[in-house]
Amino acid sequence: MIYVTSDLHGYPLSDFLRLLDRARFSDDDDLIVLGDVIDRNGDGGIGMLRWMVQQENVRMILGNHEALLLSCRFLFDFITDESLSRLSTEQIRLLSNWIMNGADPTLNALQALFHEDAETAFGILDYLEEAPLYDLVRVPGKQYVLVHSGLGHFSENKRLDEYTPDELLWTRPSLGETYFPHMTTVFGHTPTDHYGDDYAGRMLKTPTWINIDTGAAHGDGFAPMLLRLEDEHPFYIDK
Repeated sequence: MIYVTSDLHGYPLSDFLRLLDRARFSDDDDLIVLGDVIDRNGDGGIGMLRWMVQQENVRMILGNHEALLLSCRFLFDFITDESLSRLSTEQIRLLSNWIMNGADPTLNALQALFHEDAETAFGILDYLEEAPLYDLVRVPGKQYVLVHSGLGHFSENKRLDEYTPDELLWTRPSLGETYFPHMTTVFGHTPTDHYGDDYAGRMLKTPTWINIDTGAAHGDGFAPMLLRLEDEHPFYIDK
């Protein structure tokens, strides 16, 4: 079976593993995380990433928050008071942008990990560098486009490799927007409560796309979900 989740945003690893148990996830299954593991809450997702790197049956699609982190990789290649004082205007802009998007927990956890185990920390950064912007997945009778945020400036005649990173990382489709008619696009990025209280904490399914960001970024009272692609069955954590 293939399971998909998105927008964990520092959600506790122990609670997420409980969600996997609820779905009876096993070594014979695959898990695809549609980005935004990091930032906003808890340890900033660093514990989750350490776990993901070690799992052969877990892979990741890049999210906009990971892209923000990678835009600031210069911080981790040489972190000294002197080097920080020499940041360029563009580097300061990139760092400020990441911080405004909830970077503090991730920065603090990464800094601690670099002091504890720099090899593991760099391994996490390399893992994020290798994450693709989208994936195509087939299950019996169905095909899915997996991406972080949706498909900006969508056209049926536009190849997936023609989309810009921003169109795949920062798009917020309207409720009435449609995508490919013969395959379903699955994404996160926009918490489903953005579309109305009726969708809060639950996946949002339209004829051509499914949004599985159930608002874990909000913190207390919200949690991520799992979607099993074979039957599009959702799994939630008991509140």
